[in-house]
Amino acid sequence: MVRTLQHFIGGTWQDAGSTRLEEIPNPATGEVLAVMPHATASMVESAVAAAAGAFPAWRDTPVVERSRIMFRFRQLLEEHFDDVARLVTDENGKTLAEASGEVRRGIEVIEFACGAPTLMMGEVLEDVARGIDAEVVRAPLGVVAGICPFNFPAMIPLWMLPVALACGNAFILKPSDRTPITAVRLAELLETAGLPRGVFNLVHGAKETVDALLTHPGVRAVSFVGSAPVARYVYATAAAHGKRVQALAGAKNYLVVMPDCDLARTTEAILSSAFGNAGERCLAGSVVVVVGEVADRLVAALRDGASHLRVGAGWDSTTELGPVIRRSHLDRVVGYIERGLAEGAELVCDGRGVTDGRGYFLGATLFDRVRPEMAIAQEEIFGPVLAVIRASDLDAAMRLVNRSPFGNMACIFTRSGRDARTFRTRVEAGMVGVNVGVAAPMAFFPFAGWKGSFYGDLHATGKDSVEFYTERRVVTTRWF
Repeated sequence: MVRTLQHFIGGTWQDAGSTRLEEIPNPATGEVLAVMPHATASMVESAVAAAAGAFPAWRDTPVVERSRIMFRFRQLLEEHFDDVARLVTDENGKTLAEASGEVRRGIEVIEFACGAPTLMMGEVLEDVARGIDAEVVRAPLGVVAGICPFNFPAMIPLWMLPVALACGNAFILKPSDRTPITAVRLAELLETAGLPRGVFNLVHGAKETVDALLTHPGVRAVSFVGSAPVARYVYATAAAHGKRVQALAGAKNYLVVMPDCDLARTTEAILSSAFGNAGERCLAGSVVVVVGEVADRLVAALRDGASHLRVGAGWDSTTELGPVIRRSHLDRVVGYIERGLAEGAELVCDGRGVTDGRGYFLGATLFDRVRPEMAIAQEEIFGPVLAVIRASDLDAAMRLVNRSPFGNMACIFTRSGRDARTFRTRVEAGMVGVNVGVAAPMAFFPFAGWKGSFYGDLHATGKDSVEFYTERRVVTTRWF
């Protein structure tokens, strides 16, 4: 029988009490892995009440004890590493190597959160006036919520909940309605790690569940990762209800290639950036701006590499490009390919037609001689489609990059320190790479999207996340 998922509220696993059920298919086979119940409004209310009830005792738990639970959680993830990675592959479709990388990056955030005794430290200044001392201390917010996307079902929840919990908050997780199974396993491991009942809660659902969290007066802060339109909605709605918000949005990431690049290594980096995770990531390189005479050689190398990427199920060790998440998403990406052709781009490598009729497969697709005004050069496709634009020089290339409404990532490939420095200081993106295809920050740095790729003030991960999940209290003391 197909498994029906449950919600985790107040330390117990609960059935939904809802007639709205959603099948979760394996993207590689179409086989139904589980059935997900959507939370009712009363279940969201119960989750907030459970979190609010658990918060005072958790807040008063010494920070070193909270950190020890995170250490145990980290160890459990290490012990169950392969199983969690396989869950990611089963429900998302990415290769086991990509899933393993995702779980590893999530564990790194837990390791960062284990430093909460240091990260939570405040500041003291004696004698701000005669006989008067002042200090700043950090305090947790209370009940906070995380709303996650489908493309990283392990890593994105782990961006949020370890820091939030270590800082003393109670947490409600709403995983993607497309990939909820991994989140259930994370909840089980948190329970095994000894987290007190009600400190972590899990509710499934889609827009109605999200709206209930965004508008609930008991939720102090919301962390979101997803598409640009939804990020704008989440930010506006939650902020209008008085909440602290970080909303990580969509992207259109540009990779600038200079004539003096190391062609072989540049090609390898671009292929990994554009087609890793089937292009379903907000740091995927989706537009190459190639400068000068290297263009023909680069396009030929990219065509050769893209055409030889092996498409298949993620659990097959020979697979290099897994399926996209759903049939509807496959149709959407194919629609962009057809639009690129209609607008006059040159299709160098066509990934259509590789599906076996069951899985949602699309091969690596490469366009050359793309014009900046084309949809495939401007809009986030979120699939294995790469566009090449030709530019005359670095200034022209940077104008193309900076005209984008998004500002997540931009990378340059060059041997010139001068050009790299010009790029890194003038490009309008929050995460910049020099001779790397995916400029993903480590856990102790912020995931620093700019412009339309981020809504809020404090980013995910790093010290920004500690700032986001705490507020400062200033204490002024005088003794007679």
